[in-house]
Amino acid sequence: MHPMINIAVKAARRAASVITRASFEVEQLRVTTKNHNDFVTEVDQAAERAIIDVLRQAYPDHAILAEESGASANLHDETEYVWIIDPLDGTTNFIHGFPQYAVSIALQYRGQITQAVVYDPTRNELFTASKGAGAFLNEKRLRVAKRDKLADALIGTGFPYSDLSGLDEYMKMFHLMTQKSAGLRRPGAAALDLAYVAAGRLDGFFEKNLKPWDIAAGALLITEAGGIVANFSGESDYIYKGNVIAGSPKVFGQMLNVLSPFA
Repeated sequence: MHPMINIAVKAARRAASVITRASFEVEQLRVTTKNHNDFVTEVDQAAERAIIDVLRQAYPDHAILAEESGASANLHDETEYVWIIDPLDGTTNFIHGFPQYAVSIALQYRGQITQAVVYDPTRNELFTASKGAGAFLNEKRLRVAKRDKLADALIGTGFPYSDLSGLDEYMKMFHLMTQKSAGLRRPGAAALDLAYVAAGRLDGFFEKNLKPWDIAAGALLITEAGGIVANFSGESDYIYKGNVIAGSPKVFGQMLNVLSPFA
């Protein structure tokens, strides 16, 4: 593996150890609310500190963009290396003991995502990717699913949960995609949903209003596994705009035809 992936994996496993220990005492966690239905626990914060400690030790000059602590002081438009971190994607699931959550770490170099790690501690599944070198699950090469018809495809998504102003629009998308596909799934952790597209477990995924730390690592996994990721207009500015359609090439095109009116 690429040396930077090795560091990211070390950081993800360090965070996962914090998360796993806390999972045995979920009822005792201190939970605060950032926004409506948008929770943060002391575990999110401790896991993020663990990740940042590992990254800082290896790469003290790199910038960091993290869900809980935000942007580091050295992050600006000319920054070459930026680590994009979600220490616990799926916090609501974690709080409820629903085993669908992950650590997500990506490295952006000169505006391009070049390294990605998504680690699911409940299943010990480690998804990794380096730009130009493929995507892997526990060192086994990943390829997106081969299904070529949306009607046969299993599609992942995420419902609005904090800002509910787009709920009516989303229900229209949900209605259309339910009719057009073999089924929709909403597990509640976007980073894992994207990793599942890369692994062929889902044929596609769509969601609006995500954050960079939800998208960055999973998007590289998909493209390195032969899939396509874009916004609802088919363009590539999805990481910081937050609107994502992803899938195997043929399914992606059919999804885009259905969802582009909602761009």
